[in-house]
Amino acid sequence: MAETKVYTMEELTGILKVTRRSIYNYVKAGQLKAVKIGREWRVTQKALDDFLEHGTEAGYYETVAPPSQAKRRKARS
Repeated sequence: MAETKVYTMEELTGILKVTRRSIYNYVKAGQLKAVKIGREWRVTQKALDDFLEHGTEAGYYETVAPPSQAKRRKARS
């Protein structure tokens, strides 16, 4: 049986060069698949590869931004 590589959120911040909050937002929005083990979230290599291949979907920001920020962002567009 092949061993599955699993990353912590801290490891992902270094790999993706984004903040921990951004990673949690990706998970919350369903953009990045993760599983909670105990008190920590973990992401498999396959889930990371899928995320890197597809990136975030259009409308992602509106799913994680507070309504006031989402409105301001739309107004600037």
